[in-house]
Amino acid sequence: MTTTFDPVQAPPAQSNGKTVITLPSVTVRFAGDSGDGMQLAGTQFTDTSALVGNDISTLPDFPAEIRAPAGTPAGVSGFQVHFSSTDIFTPGDAVDALVAMNPAALKANVKSVKDGGIVIVNEDAFGEKDLKKAGYAVNPVEDGSLKCYRVIKVPINKMTTEAAKDSGLGAKDIDRCKNMFALGLVYWLYGRPMDSTLGFIERKFGKKLPAVAQANALALKAGYHFGETAELFHEQYLVPKAKLAPGKYRKITGNEAIALGMITASKLADKQLVYCSYPITPASDILHELSAHKNFNVVTFQAEDEIAAVGAAIGASFGGALGSTGTSGPGLALKAEAIGLAVMTELPLVVIDVQRGGPSTGLPTKTEQADLFQAMYGRNGECPIPIIAPASPSDCFNAAVEAFTIATKYMTPVILLSDGYLGNGAEPWLIPDVSKLPRITITHPKESNDASGFMPYKRDESHVRPWAIPGTVGLEHRIGGLEKQDGTGNVSYDPANHEHMVRTRQAKVNGIKPAGTDILWTGPKKGQILLVGWGSTFGAIKAATLELQKEGIAVAACHLRYLNPLPARLGEILKAFDHVLVPEMNLGQLRMLLRSKYLVDAKGLNKVRGQPFTITEVVHGAKAVLSGEVEIAVKQDSTSLDVSTGGE
Repeated sequence: MTTTFDPVQAPPAQSNGKTVITLPSVTVRFAGDSGDGMQLAGTQFTDTSALVGNDISTLPDFPAEIRAPAGTPAGVSGFQVHFSSTDIFTPGDAVDALVAMNPAALKANVKSVKDGGIVIVNEDAFGEKDLKKAGYAVNPVEDGSLKCYRVIKVPINKMTTEAAKDSGLGAKDIDRCKNMFALGLVYWLYGRPMDSTLGFIERKFGKKLPAVAQANALALKAGYHFGETAELFHEQYLVPKAKLAPGKYRKITGNEAIALGMITASKLADKQLVYCSYPITPASDILHELSAHKNFNVVTFQAEDEIAAVGAAIGASFGGALGSTGTSGPGLALKAEAIGLAVMTELPLVVIDVQRGGPSTGLPTKTEQADLFQAMYGRNGECPIPIIAPASPSDCFNAAVEAFTIATKYMTPVILLSDGYLGNGAEPWLIPDVSKLPRITITHPKESNDASGFMPYKRDESHVRPWAIPGTVGLEHRIGGLEKQDGTGNVSYDPANHEHMVRTRQAKVNGIKPAGTDILWTGPKKGQILLVGWGSTFGAIKAATLELQKEGIAVAACHLRYLNPLPARLGEILKAFDHVLVPEMNLGQLRMLLRSKYLVDAKGLNKVRGQPFTITEVVHGAKAVLSGEVEIAVKQDSTSLDVSTGGE
């Protein structure tokens, strides 16, 4: 659910004689089986936290299987939300409160809880069989192994059954409401109002399934009042609203932001948007979102495969529309030949890659940044393409608008590199005033541009050819995958012409001027260490930079939004620091590009676990580089991160 709101303070919590503690920020994680409704509970908690004016950042985490083995760690679905009274940039490192609906959820997530943190366990799901499925020989709640946490046992199943017994639903359907009981309990614990979720339940089920609506509402209220009255809880916690800039906000995910950015670009260009896609995790939500907005002159086409999708998008661009397609890494590989056709024909096309763990099917529901080389080089021949990488879920909106701006201005396909962390993660978004956004100016020729007839490859000073609409009288021309003669567009096998065209296409991309911010900067212009990142590492890098600066370290963060071409001033920036560290969720792809282009001794902080960086990992990596270490082990689930220099 997405909600439009103006930030307001939450209503005062009723203490009922319990201590009320004000905190600057809190991180909560809901975890259970993939059928336990943890994603819904987490989303509702996020929406409510946004409504009361907190800054938020989320990390949904779910298994790849539609119904993974119930009760096993492999089948655990989780949703982490960090809500704060100040600016935050990540979903949080350590968890303040974990809701574990069964032993598997506890086992998979308890290591993320900070010492002294709250662990709420559903004691009804800790039977002998449940423990065995999760791999526990004895009950961890009873054997003292959780003594460093504040463990609170709650009979969630029984309380949910009691609350909804008069709803008319059967036992199995009532059991599905236990996520609402858990949500209500956490709402009370952190002084969140229930109104938004009660409204959601009524809208979703009220008319067609009134019994379901009643049962869920009763479970939610029961969880809230259990926290209020039970002697298990001696404190309640409040996180004041954040001081957000004035304006109208909404919670937005990266995939939603891309979809809205694409629609906005079509309006700014006064063009029809045609989005052609084949469903693939984690990009499918873009297709879902766009399909709901046909009233904005949006055409969505679910193709039979990835190749058909990109082919249709190129056809839409040839016809004068804003052709676009979206996928993840495996689909980008399948689209590679057709993307090369778009480069050769020099047609505008936006290709969205919401990256995931690979190779092959890999980790389809986990995040990674390992498609940079594929985006840069994953086509035959010399085939340059501009690459833009959003830095946050809300920045996906800006990046989508910029991608269409670049594609139409320079007559080229553009790759927009998002990832699963950005696509599924959410944060508050200040809704822009569309009237203040720059127009996307597109001009189609109406008459011949040369005395001898229309020249489809006659270029302007930026090496850009005209975008002629098929059917325009006097502008008949052909385009295709065979090499073209410069100017005329005739098929040409002349060696000199081929090299000229290859260099011209490269020069066009090299000369692209960003349509938005190319570098996001934090810190001084020179110093001891520069952290260079791209894409979804932005939040962890910025937060780590601010933390290191508080310790007196001369550190700055340089975050790249334009990866091809790289920012013109990047070389000078890199040379102004003693050390350069590149945190990436791959084995060093940007690092390799920087080392080869700028001959800088960049070191890599590399992570490929399907999970985003924590702030602590980046801080430790930076300190390791400053201390002269080549490697550093950052403990996380008995594994380590490598800070490395090579691999090229």
